[in-house]
Amino acid sequence: MNIHQQTRRHFFQHSTAGLGAIALSNLLRSDAGAARPADNPLAIQPSHFPAKAKRVIYLHMTGSPPNLDLFDHKPELTKRDDQDCPDEFLAGREFAFTSGTPKLMGSPRKWSQHGESGMWMSDAIPHFHGIADEMCVVHSMFTDQFNHAPAELLVYTGSPRTGRPSMGSWVTYGLGSENSDLPGFVVLISSGTQPNGGNNSFGSGFLPSVYQGVQCRSKGDPVLYSSDPAGMTRDLRRASLNALGDLNRMQAQQLGHPETMTRISQYELAFRMQASVPEVMNIADESKETLAAYGAVPGDSSLANNCLLARRLVESGVRFVQLFDWGWDFHGTGAATGLTDGLTKKCASMDKPVAALIQDLKARGLLEDTLVVWGGEFGRTPFREGRTAKSNVLGRDHYPDAFTMWMAGGGVKAGFEYGKSDELGFSVAENPVHVHDLQATILHLLGMNHEQLTYRFQGRDFRLTDVHGNVVPALLA
Repeated sequence: MNIHQQTRRHFFQHSTAGLGAIALSNLLRSDAGAARPADNPLAIQPSHFPAKAKRVIYLHMTGSPPNLDLFDHKPELTKRDDQDCPDEFLAGREFAFTSGTPKLMGSPRKWSQHGESGMWMSDAIPHFHGIADEMCVVHSMFTDQFNHAPAELLVYTGSPRTGRPSMGSWVTYGLGSENSDLPGFVVLISSGTQPNGGNNSFGSGFLPSVYQGVQCRSKGDPVLYSSDPAGMTRDLRRASLNALGDLNRMQAQQLGHPETMTRISQYELAFRMQASVPEVMNIADESKETLAAYGAVPGDSSLANNCLLARRLVESGVRFVQLFDWGWDFHGTGAATGLTDGLTKKCASMDKPVAALIQDLKARGLLEDTLVVWGGEFGRTPFREGRTAKSNVLGRDHYPDAFTMWMAGGGVKAGFEYGKSDELGFSVAENPVHVHDLQATILHLLGMNHEQLTYRFQGRDFRLTDVHGNVVPALLA
């Protein structure tokens, strides 16, 4: 064929020693230069330095919980409840559903102090009161985004736009997996709705697809489409995969395409998962006491079941477990989203299993090297959302400038509070922590330098924190 008649496909087919080989070489080598086996891209990789955490459970409250009604006690805001919001706090700021001059709104919740640190918490999260001495609470988080999907993507991929790898993908790319029969990155979703960022919130972006999050279910087949069709035996499946693997290896030798090797690895992992996933996802063999502590019911699809599954997964060697729980967008436009009854009901399905998870991990000796992270994508306003001005239901708008998150275990300080917002909760007043700083700190706890964990794509080295982020040493134990 004349070179001028060659298509793009022909070019890549005949570039085995060129671009394809370079791409394959990039897949098979980590950022530190360590060999990454072609048949096992999830093989354990060395960390940059000794790690305090071996694994992560990240609990995301999709929609963003109202920090001013849970963790950030503001007596002055309560004193000024229903007053017009001062103009200086509104100038230059954007809000999703608020216009005109809103009214300041103190929390309708009751507050008390807990733990040796005297940590303030509201009555909406009674079970968290008992784990105050395990929590490392950051009151000075801030972000660049005030709409759900971009803010969530920024938290997990480092960018408000789609196409970047998620945090779990970066972690499994950097460290590999401790169990060859389970995915390195597992996603569990409760409350019946996908996260705001969709699959991009746990996707692999431009990293090889073997590093994307595998969504598992606590009800029905643990992994969709993993079951064999009728008439397909285990031996026949094995023989089919052997033949398919031979064909893929032939194609890999011809084209040198990294995704071909990824595909082989994924098929083999899926085969092993057919036996291993149902076992680890079956909570029915847990004791009655454990089920009761979490509020878990075998066969249900709930955050309680997912918290218990998260413990079972990390106990089995899964590197990164991501939980998404829908329903935390407390605008107050309906009773279910109000800060009194609505928040009480939502917290009732959350704080018991999350507190049980922390206590269970500690009792099993897993909390010391398991990092648990809890939070949303941004905060909520210190004033009433405009649409609720004439309503009896209280709600808050999106707010990026100051919010609260917390961590536990995995090398962070226990019973510790860091940073402050101002007396009305409008701005960070002390020790600001950007989303990129949180990402850098999480990677640091896992033994990775966020500036060195990179992947070359489209001519430059990308990283989770992009060109931002600093580790927050004050949070480290």
